[in-house]
Amino acid sequence: METSGQDGLVGTTVDGRYRVLSLLARGGMATVYEALDLRLDRVVALKIMHPHLAHDQAFVSRFQREARAAARLTHGHVVAVYDQGDDNGIIYLAMEYVPGRTLRDVLRQYGPLTPEQALVFLDPVLEALVAAHAAGFVHRDIKPENVLISDDGRVKVADFGLARAVEADGHSVTQGMIIGTVAYLSPEQVERGEADGRSDVYAAGILLFEMITGQVPHAGESPLSVAYQHVNSDVPPPSSIVRAITPEVDALVVTATRRDPSLRYQSAVDFLSDTRRIRASLPPPRPFIDSHDTLVVDVAMASQLAAGRPGAPSPTTSAPARTARTVQTATPADEPVRYRRSRAPLFIVLLVIAVLATAFGGWYLAAGPGKTVAAPDVVNTTIDEAQAAMQAVGLNLEVGEEQYSEDAPAQTVISTDPAAGEGVRIDGTVTAVVSKGPERYEIPALKGLTQAAATDAVAALSLAIGAVREAYDDKAEVGTVVSSDPKAGVSVKPGTAVDLVISKGPEPVPMPDVEGRKAAAAKDALAAAGLKADVTQKFSESVADGVVISAKPKAGTIIDSGSRVALVVSKGPPPVVVPNLVDMPRDKAVSTLQGLGLRANVVEGDFSPLNRVISQDPPAGSKIPKGSSVTIRII
Repeated sequence: METSGQDGLVGTTVDGRYRVLSLLARGGMATVYEALDLRLDRVVALKIMHPHLAHDQAFVSRFQREARAAARLTHGHVVAVYDQGDDNGIIYLAMEYVPGRTLRDVLRQYGPLTPEQALVFLDPVLEALVAAHAAGFVHRDIKPENVLISDDGRVKVADFGLARAVEADGHSVTQGMIIGTVAYLSPEQVERGEADGRSDVYAAGILLFEMITGQVPHAGESPLSVAYQHVNSDVPPPSSIVRAITPEVDALVVTATRRDPSLRYQSAVDFLSDTRRIRASLPPPRPFIDSHDTLVVDVAMASQLAAGRPGAPSPTTSAPARTARTVQTATPADEPVRYRRSRAPLFIVLLVIAVLATAFGGWYLAAGPGKTVAAPDVVNTTIDEAQAAMQAVGLNLEVGEEQYSEDAPAQTVISTDPAAGEGVRIDGTVTAVVSKGPERYEIPALKGLTQAAATDAVAALSLAIGAVREAYDDKAEVGTVVSSDPKAGVSVKPGTAVDLVISKGPEPVPMPDVEGRKAAAAKDALAAAGLKADVTQKFSESVADGVVISAKPKAGTIIDSGSRVALVVSKGPPPVVVPNLVDMPRDKAVSTLQGLGLRANVVEGDFSPLNRVISQDPPAGSKIPKGSSVTIRII
C-alpha cells in the first residue's frame, strides 16, 4: 500500500462507532485508517473497501462471510479481526491496530537480510500459518506487505481470509489485485485457482528467498510471464545469488518451493520444525546497520534479546567490530536511545562487570536455578503420553486451547509452547494445543426454505452457497428449495459449497386433445402430460357411452403440470320410461314404442280377434335404455 494525504473520512464516525483519526495507507482493494472504537475505547485499524468493490453485492457477501470466519482465528501472530459491517454502502472491517511497519519496509530500508535475521521473521509467520491451517484457513496471499512488525517487536500476519473473498470474484479489477502479488503465487494457484496449506508454504518459501537475496526468484516484464515461470521453472537455490548462503538454508527454500505440492513440506508444521532446527545451527542474528553509521537492533530481535529466546545473542556477545558507532534500538516513537562511547576507565570497569556477569550466568544456567532442559517432542501424542514425556524430564504439561485439525486425531497434541527442543527451566510448564479433530458441519435441512433463509442457514455453519439453479417442481412452492447438494445430514468441511435447486413451480404443458376418446384413453393421455382428471358423467344422445364429451381447459391451452382437468364422459342416451300399452291396438303400441326409441317384441297366438295388447314386459313406468326391447302380448 502507498500512503497518501488526508481523506474525506478523517474526522467522521463510521457506523456510529468508529471515529476515524487518520489515514494509514491505501491499496488496490481498500483504504486503512487509524480509528477509535467509541464503544470499547480502543484504537483499531479500520479497513474501508473501495467503492467499486462495495457496489459489487457478490463481493460484499463473500467479504462479510470471510470476515466472520477470520474473526474466529485467534493467535498471537495473527492480526485479530474485531468487527465488520456496512454503513450506508461503506463496507468496513475493524481489525487489531498494530503500530509499527511491514516487512516490506524493513527490506526497503536494509536490503537483503542474513539467513539468521530472516529466520527471526519467518518463525512467527510460520507459527501463524500453523494455527490458521489447523483451524481450516488458508491465507492465499503471504507477502512482505502482509507481515507486520509492531513497535514492541511482535510479528503478525494480516488479511487472513480476505484473499479468498478476492479470488472468488471474477471482475477485472480483482484480477489486477491478484496479479499484483503474482510473485508469491504457487503453481497450483496459477494453473487451477486452487490453494491449500501447501500453497501458503510455497509463498512463505518465496518470502524467505526474497529476505535473504533481496529479490524474488521469478521476475518478468508482465505478470503473465512471472506466472508462467512459477508453473514451468523451479525456484533456484538462494546461494546461486548470494554465495555465502549455506546448503541447509538452500534446502529449506528449495523444499518449501517445489512446483509439485506433494514434494514440498506437507504442512507449515514441517516447515517450522526445519526452520527452527536450522536456525539453532546458525550464529545469533546481527543487528541491522543503517546509513548513518549507527547500529540498529530491530525491535523483534531486541525482544528476543530481552527474553533470551533461542537464536538470540547472549548478553556477552560483542557488537560487530565497529564499536565506535552509536547503538540504537528502534522504539515505538522512532526516537533512538543513544549511548556514547565511554572513557577508558569506565570501559575497564564495564568489562570486569561483564566477565563476572558471564561467570555468574554460566553457573546460573548450568547448575543453578536457571538450569533448563529441552522440551520433548510430544506432537501427535495423546495428552496422557505427553504428560508422561514431560514428567520424565522434570517438566509439567498444561493443556491450553483446543483447535480443529485435519491431520491430528482428536485429543492429541498439535503443538507446544515452548516448542520441542527449546529450553525450559526445570519444573517449568509447557502448554499444549490439543486437537478437536477435523472441523465438520452437518448440512442442514434446507428443503422448503426460501433461498434467502437457506443462505442464512448455510452461512451460520461456516459453509458457503455454491451454484444455484432453478427447476420446475410440482410440489415445492415457487422460490423455495427443492434439494441441496450435498444433501441434508451429510458432514462436510467448513467452507464447503452447498449447491441449491430452487423451485420454479409446476412445468407448463399443453392440454392434449381428448374429446371423443374413450375415458380410459383420455386419462392415460392426461397422466402422460403430468395432468390429473376429474371425471363427471352425462347422458348424451349423440356420444356413445364411455366416450369423452368435453374437456376443460380446451385442447392446446398451456397449463401448469400437475393441474386438474375436468372431463365430461357420456353415459349414453338417457333412459326411456315405458308407457302403458295394455288394451292399446297392436299397431299403435308398436308405433308408440318406436317413437320412444324402443323396439317392440310382439307375441301373438294363431287367433287374435281383438288385435289388442293384453300384457307387456317390462311393465309401464319402468325406465330402460333407449333401443331396448319391450315384449307385448296380443289377443
